[in-house]
Amino acid sequence: MTAPGVRTVLRMRAREGCEAEFEAAWRRAAAEISRVPGNLRQELMRDEGDPRWFAIVSDWTDRASVDAFGRSAAREWLPEALRDLREDATRSTFTVLATVDAERRRPVRIDFSTSVKPGEQVAFERAYTTVTQRIGDSRGYVREELLRDASGLRYHIFAEWESEDDFVQWVEDPAHMDAGAPLARWHSVEFRREVLEIRRRPDGDADFPLLLSPGGDVEVERVRVDSAVAVEPWEQEAFELAYLAAAQLARSAPGHAREELLREPGGRRYHVVAEWESEQRFTDWAAEPANWAAGPLGRWLARGEDRRVFALRARPAPSVTGATAEPVQQPAPVDVAVPESVPTPPEPDLEVVAGHPVQVSVERAAAPEPAAVPLATGTVPSASVQEFVEKPDDGHAPAAATLLPAPSDLRDASRTPGRTVEVLVVGAGPAGLTHAIELARRGIAVRVVDKRPQASTQADKAIGIHCRTMEIWEDQGIVTEAMDAGIWLYGQTVFVNGVQTHQVDWAGLDELPYAHLGLPQYDTERILGAKLASLGVVVERGVELVAFSQDDEGVTAQLRHAAGEVETTRAQYLVGCDGAHSAVRAGLGLAFEGGLSMFPQLFMLGDVDVDWDLPAGHLVRFVRIENEDDFTGMLVCVPLKGRNRYRIATLAPQRWQDAVGSGVVPPGFWQEYEPPTLADMQAAIDDLGPPGTTASNLRWSSIFRIKHGIVDRYREGRVFVAGDAAHLHPPAGGQGMNTGIQDAWNLGWKLALAVRGLAAPGLLDSYEAERRPAGKMIVDRAVAIAFTDEMDMEDEKAQFLLEMQMTMNYAGSPLVGETAPGGFPAGPEPGHRAPDVHGLRRFGVAHPLRLFDLTRGTRSTLLLSADATASEEQVSDLEKLAVGVRQLTRGEVGAYLVAAPDARVPLLVDLPVVRDAEGTFAAAYGTAGAGTAAYLVRPDGHVGFRSRPLDEDALLDHLAGVFAQ
Repeated sequence: MTAPGVRTVLRMRAREGCEAEFEAAWRRAAAEISRVPGNLRQELMRDEGDPRWFAIVSDWTDRASVDAFGRSAAREWLPEALRDLREDATRSTFTVLATVDAERRRPVRIDFSTSVKPGEQVAFERAYTTVTQRIGDSRGYVREELLRDASGLRYHIFAEWESEDDFVQWVEDPAHMDAGAPLARWHSVEFRREVLEIRRRPDGDADFPLLLSPGGDVEVERVRVDSAVAVEPWEQEAFELAYLAAAQLARSAPGHAREELLREPGGRRYHVVAEWESEQRFTDWAAEPANWAAGPLGRWLARGEDRRVFALRARPAPSVTGATAEPVQQPAPVDVAVPESVPTPPEPDLEVVAGHPVQVSVERAAAPEPAAVPLATGTVPSASVQEFVEKPDDGHAPAAATLLPAPSDLRDASRTPGRTVEVLVVGAGPAGLTHAIELARRGIAVRVVDKRPQASTQADKAIGIHCRTMEIWEDQGIVTEAMDAGIWLYGQTVFVNGVQTHQVDWAGLDELPYAHLGLPQYDTERILGAKLASLGVVVERGVELVAFSQDDEGVTAQLRHAAGEVETTRAQYLVGCDGAHSAVRAGLGLAFEGGLSMFPQLFMLGDVDVDWDLPAGHLVRFVRIENEDDFTGMLVCVPLKGRNRYRIATLAPQRWQDAVGSGVVPPGFWQEYEPPTLADMQAAIDDLGPPGTTASNLRWSSIFRIKHGIVDRYREGRVFVAGDAAHLHPPAGGQGMNTGIQDAWNLGWKLALAVRGLAAPGLLDSYEAERRPAGKMIVDRAVAIAFTDEMDMEDEKAQFLLEMQMTMNYAGSPLVGETAPGGFPAGPEPGHRAPDVHGLRRFGVAHPLRLFDLTRGTRSTLLLSADATASEEQVSDLEKLAVGVRQLTRGEVGAYLVAAPDARVPLLVDLPVVRDAEGTFAAAYGTAGAGTAAYLVRPDGHVGFRSRPLDEDALLDHLAGVFAQ
């Protein structure tokens, strides 16, 4: 901290056109003033908002020096120099009370941790060795180690950098993608990153001997022991002194090699990370109380120690660049005992801090994306930009929706004409349209606005319609139109290094109601928009959300129309489905979490015809993998309706990487650039596709940069986000649009109940609890598959069902449950998708029924089953239960009795009966031999509750957690 002084601030407005002369004149005067006794420094600053306004700042040693200067002739140097160049001036003098110098950058340890599958250890360690050989000369990189936990399936790359800024600049540079490519697929699944500041290193920096990986299948004895403890802010100095004393004891212990003291962001948690020849050596040393439990750190260890032991697998040669790094700052020699007077506080909350997510100010938030980057003339071919993402008209990311004044100031603001809006949906992409349909189907007054003046009509955007989405569309009544407009995708063919390695046929999956459909997103939006219009809701286009605020009763929003007028409207809830540049997300200050992929990626897409002779209707994927692990190229081709027409996706050519540059971008970044030409598409096919293939008829193309990510939360009070506003995916795999539709499908029925006052208090909380884990899993997996040959599961059918989101589930959600003392022999578990069943019969209906005929619609469905062991009295009790459930939920749960062919069913008035004529329901749902059982299927088609045998009290308790009582 420097000594106090005095600062004068003089603000002047230069005459128009005299700005350059003003600056030159100030420099001449400042040179003279700098010789005046007591002057420390002078600065000239310019107002970014008005370049004619300048600020002249002078620092002085004390007030006496300022007064002496004011009485001298020297004080006229500045006014005289600027007299004819300025218009206005104001002056202020401040006493500088204190100045805190910036803390010197400390080195950090970056702990990357990721999981591998059994049998992948050898490949992972080989890939790790390749990557370390490539990054050794990176600026700020010092050294690292590869650690593995006791399970043998989770690795930690423990890297030292001169500063966190050096690490961020390196990891965010897409030019380093090639360096990290061999590890990319592991850095995308269950990936975590933690930054730890190096506080002390008693052994110095010099002794870090090289350790080569022995191979992933060879065990080693050498370990790193990480002991973490909580330390209160006022104890930190005492703790670090005590640590030095403890380190002195350890240094002489047999088997001790080296160690360091690390601190987490926030400073409340320290890690003593020590290297030992073996875990046993550490255990023997720590068993002596004076060394550990009763030693210098004993008071902190007594509160609770979190200890982890890692096998030290490899330590590459230290970086030549990093070897010049400044040594870790060491304290003066310690002859001081740890003060006994430091109070012992209660045990704090401990949390693992992973990286630094980008935060957006809530008071005046800005979109996380920087302005579009213009490409150098002549470097990239120029063409008209066609719509692919929700690209702002001016080529810049839109400003975040700002917060409005308190609602009390807006009581007289204009309201939407006609019926009062209950839910305002921002964005009319697939997620927004799906959500609005679900609300409108339930009679909710929903308003949909979209800043785009017209619906998409050309860009392909997302192509693949997953099987689960097809089920949703059947429920919404639009599946036939989608099938008529689309093309069936029959399978997938994969080539690695020009050799066909997989060819999967998706036919024959009879348990699926629908197969995989190819449909351009503009057709998807057209079909969904028409359905919404049939429900009485028309999308208002050219209407942009510019501000919003919320209170206990609702949300107030400002909407700017195409003509420029701003309307203030009110709704109970606001749902942001406004895409990658979401104003709702930015206005809430939601932060995209990083760590889902290492680098921002630049992709090239195009719609072309190709003349190859590959299986019709197959997705085709070409991958190049060099040196066993090095992923150096991919080309994904998705069939479109037409002859030999495909949407191709690949990494952008190097010249685009060079033209775009490398700057740091936040997770969730999405920016489009000038589109590529047919020649660029041909070059990608020549590089990776079948020899001799010719591309023609380029209809649309796009180059865009994306950094995958997912927001830290999906809800803030009465405002929600869904779709690309909540998560961003790579273009290959078709996960983004389908995941957004699932978001909207999940939230729709819950929000409708809340608007009508029928939702239990915690129902809306379940949206984030269910959809965010699902979204993270899908993003992680999509990123990982983008760096492999895509067939990463031995069971090809299981992989297909997973990719189609048929096995995606909400197991563990607070909104699902079961009672089954003896278990279910089969059937969907709570939170899982309720599968369709065929062969049901109902009196008066000549044809067999499907189970989906019973569960389709806007209500939950209670499926009560009875077999031959159930008495007529028990069946009659089921009818009474069905009546009670309908009353309890105010008609929001419909009930059916699914009776075995030989079940005794008395005359029932209030419980419709279907017969499980072929036993298909009992087999699929595990109800055979139960007497009575029950499944509650939610409106989104997932099992909310199940019971075998039927437990009425448990069922009613579950319903009380969903529906208002």
